[in-house]
Amino acid sequence: MKLCIVTHSVVKGDGQGRVNYEVTQEALARGHQVTLLASRVAPELQDNNLVNWIPISVKGLPTELFRNLLFAWRSSNWLQKHRSEIDLVKANGAITWAKGEVNAVHFVHSSWLKFTTQKTEDSSNNQRVNPRKIFYNFYQWFYTALNSNWEKKAFQEAQKVVAVSNKVGEDLLEIGVLPESIRVIANGVDLQEFTPGNCDRQKWNLPQEVPLALFAGDIRIKRKNLDTVLRALVKVPELHLAVAGVTEGSPYLDLAASLNLSQRVHFLGYRSDVPQLMKTADFLVFPSRYEPFGLVVIEAMATGIPVITASSTGAADLVKPEAGIVISDAEDVEALTEALQMLTSNPELRNKMGQAARTIAEQHSWKLMAQHYVDLFEEMEH
Repeated sequence: MKLCIVTHSVVKGDGQGRVNYEVTQEALARGHQVTLLASRVAPELQDNNLVNWIPISVKGLPTELFRNLLFAWRSSNWLQKHRSEIDLVKANGAITWAKGEVNAVHFVHSSWLKFTTQKTEDSSNNQRVNPRKIFYNFYQWFYTALNSNWEKKAFQEAQKVVAVSNKVGEDLLEIGVLPESIRVIANGVDLQEFTPGNCDRQKWNLPQEVPLALFAGDIRIKRKNLDTVLRALVKVPELHLAVAGVTEGSPYLDLAASLNLSQRVHFLGYRSDVPQLMKTADFLVFPSRYEPFGLVVIEAMATGIPVITASSTGAADLVKPEAGIVISDAEDVEALTEALQMLTSNPELRNKMGQAARTIAEQHSWKLMAQHYVDLFEEMEH
């Protein structure tokens, strides 16, 4: 089979990039030829004779919207000229204007737009608009709205639409994707990189001999929901929280200070050593307001620590009662407080849940995920 994957990156360093990296490796292992329309490709793939990398540069443009438009235009032009040389195209959302037989969905912008619009209406009477953020907020809304329309067209044209979680599958049904077109293939985890163990907290200047939770994600945006975590943390005075995420432009350092949490919340900035950092924590707390999957959840499970998350996080499907706690409403401070208290006060329960979490994670390796993708490609070829 001559497979073409259209994506911004095919590398191990990010979620969508890792998915496409593993799918490419599995396709190559089965003897298929792979064309990559991408801006970045891992060096080991560039050196493979079965890989044809078509670099698509989008450098120099000021915003993600313009970069994505240029990528879509350039990838579409190439596919228009070379479509007869390809057996199957795997796209990722609205990344290209060309038709893809398979479209892998890592984010449904219309669902996030619906959520944010509702939240804005609910809070409009209680909050002032910050004039400095008007343009930024409009840009974010405009970008999301455009993506919503482009995605619907891309999903309608695809023969199969792969959802990275059951939650994404439900989101796809809401925008009119036919049930028979949807295939759920959950994202995977590196079981060698994320393993149970212990690391000395001193490396990160974290306190010893205290219960420690971990939050990891983009703390410059509201979607990850660190604000609710901080408000719940106020009511669990013995618990400390390590926060991994870029602090520049984040409002949560000031929020933590205003809640008198500065001594218990440890902002670590961006971390490239999350697999080791996870080994310092007693559990992960990640009740994202909207998360199509949430790799950090399954990574924590693979590390052998329990997870507290919300049903609005796609990977919550993996968090069985024996492996963690799923609250039904990400905004419910009381429910989150209760979950934090339960794990903070019970080391034996944490150990049991951590063992169960690792067992579940072992059923979701990257290799197994990639096999499911390539099985689908081969099924469609026949």
